[in-house]
Amino acid sequence: MVGLGAGPSYGMQSMLKDGHKHLSGLDEAVLKNIGAGRELSAITRTSLGPNGMNKMVINHLDKLFITNDAATIVNELEVQHPAAKLLVLAARAQQEEIGDGANLTISFAGELLEKAEELIRMGLHPSEIIIGYTKAINKTLEILEDLVEKGSENMDVRNMEEVVLRMKSAVASKQFGQEDVLCPLVADACIQVCPKNPANFNVDNVRVAKLVGGGLHNSSVVRGLVLKNDAVGSIKKVEKTKVAVFAGGVDTSATETKGTVLIHSAEQLENYAKTEEAKVEELIKAVADSGAKVIVSGAAVGDMALHFCERYKLMVLKVSSKFELRRFCRTTGAIALLKLSRPNADELGYADSVSVEEIGGARVTVVKNEEGGNSVATVLLRSSTDSILDDLERAVDDGVNTYKSMCRDSRIIPGAAATEIELAKRLKEFSLKETGLDQYAIAKFGESFEMVARTLSENAGLGAMEIISSLYAEHATGNVKVGIDLEEGACKDVSIMKIWDLYVTKSFALKYSADAVCTILRVDQIIMAKPAGGPKPQQGAMDED
Repeated sequence: MVGLGAGPSYGMQSMLKDGHKHLSGLDEAVLKNIGAGRELSAITRTSLGPNGMNKMVINHLDKLFITNDAATIVNELEVQHPAAKLLVLAARAQQEEIGDGANLTISFAGELLEKAEELIRMGLHPSEIIIGYTKAINKTLEILEDLVEKGSENMDVRNMEEVVLRMKSAVASKQFGQEDVLCPLVADACIQVCPKNPANFNVDNVRVAKLVGGGLHNSSVVRGLVLKNDAVGSIKKVEKTKVAVFAGGVDTSATETKGTVLIHSAEQLENYAKTEEAKVEELIKAVADSGAKVIVSGAAVGDMALHFCERYKLMVLKVSSKFELRRFCRTTGAIALLKLSRPNADELGYADSVSVEEIGGARVTVVKNEEGGNSVATVLLRSSTDSILDDLERAVDDGVNTYKSMCRDSRIIPGAAATEIELAKRLKEFSLKETGLDQYAIAKFGESFEMVARTLSENAGLGAMEIISSLYAEHATGNVKVGIDLEEGACKDVSIMKIWDLYVTKSFALKYSADAVCTILRVDQIIMAKPAGGPKPQQGAMDED
C-alpha cells in the first residue's frame, strides 16, 4: 500500500506523512527482499573462483574498474535496496576481517535466500526457516573443524613454501595463471616485515608501487619504501645516511602575527634581504651539522632553502602525502619535526641508501633499509595498463591479508569445492535425524553448498551436473579431499593439486552469510519515509590511503 495523500486518510496513511511507502506481508516485503539479495549475488557469482569473469563498473565519479574482486564491485555499485545493502555490509565485514572471501559471502547468501523462497512457497514460515538455518550453520562450523588438515595448526610463518601454499588459492582467484609469479613476491615482502610476534603483523607495512610498462615478470620486492617522485635538487644518490624529516616544509616561514617593516633607505633594504638569507643558511647549516645528509619535506621547498641545501650537499625529497610521510618515518625510524630547526640525534632516522632510479620511464626514489629492523617492504608491480595494475594490486592485497590471517590461525581445509561438497553431504545426513519442519531448512542449507561447485565448473565452461554427481560419488566412498581440477575438468585429490583454503576465511564467510540471510528473513514490513530533499551527501571523497 502506498500513501498518496489523496482523499480521506485512514489507517497507516493518517499516521505517516504524505509520500511514505509501506510494504508488508510475504509477497510485498519478504519476497521482494529475497529478490534483491538474489539479484546482487547473481552479479558477483559469475566472478567466483579462478575462472571468474571480470566486471566493468563505472562509478559515480566516472572512474572505470575492471575487476572480478567482489568487494570492489559491490563497493562501487552504490547499492540502494536496504536488503541488498545487508549483503554488501556482510561482504565488507568479511573484507575487513579477513581480506578475502567476500564473493563467497554474497554468493552463498544469495543461494540461501533462493532456497528460502522455495521453502516459503512450500508453506514454511520464515521463523521456521531461520531456526533451521541457525542449526545448520552451527553444525557446519562443527564439521569444518573436522575437515581441518592434521598438523596444519603448527606453521612457521617465515617458511616461504608453507606461506605460498596457503596464499595460492586467494591470489589465484583474482589472477589465475599468475599466482606462481605473484605468490613468492607477496610472501617474500610479508616475511621481511613480519615482527617477532607474528600476531602483530601490520598489513600497512607491505606497500604496493604500480609502474606502467614492462610485464609482471619485471616485478620485484624492495626492502624499504618506493616514492613515486624525483628528488628536488641535483643530488640523486646518498648511501648510509642519516635522515631529517620536516612536516612543515623547508622554507622561510612567515611570522605568526602580521607585521609591518618600514624601510627608509636602499641600504636597509639590502640588509633586510641579507638577514633573511643568513637566517636560512644558519638553519640549513644546523641540519647539515647534525649529520643528516637527506632532508625530507612534507610541504613546499623554497628556492633559497634549496640553494643552501645544494651548497651543503644535502639531498632533498618532497613527500606531499602525510600518509606517505608517516610511512617514510616508519621505514627510517625518524621523527617528523614541525618546522625547520636543528634536529636532535634521536630525531634523525637512518637509511642504507636513498637513490633516484628510473624504472620504465618513470623516476622513483627508493629508500632502502637492508639491515635488520626493517619495517616496510614494497612490492613493485609492472604491467601494461593502469586497470591491470589495479587488479594486480587487489590480488597482492588479498595475499597480504591472507598472510595476516594465517599468522593468527594457520589451519587449512581442502579447497576446490571439496569442503563444500562434504558439508552438503553431511548436512543432508544431519537433516534426516531432525524432526520438525526445520529439517527441510537444514536440507536446503546443505544443498546451497552445491552452488560453489556448480559455479566453479560453470565459470570454467564445464558440465556442472556431471562434476557435482562425480564429486558426491567420490565423497560417498570417504574421499573427503576430492575437489574439481578446473584445468582438466575432472575430479582430483586437492592434496595433489595443492589447493588449500584457510579455515578462518571459510568459517567467517559462511557465518556472515547465514547471519545476513537470517536478518533479511526476519523482516516482514518495510516502512519508508518520504526522502528528504536537498543535495545528496558526497561519498568516496576520502584520501585513497
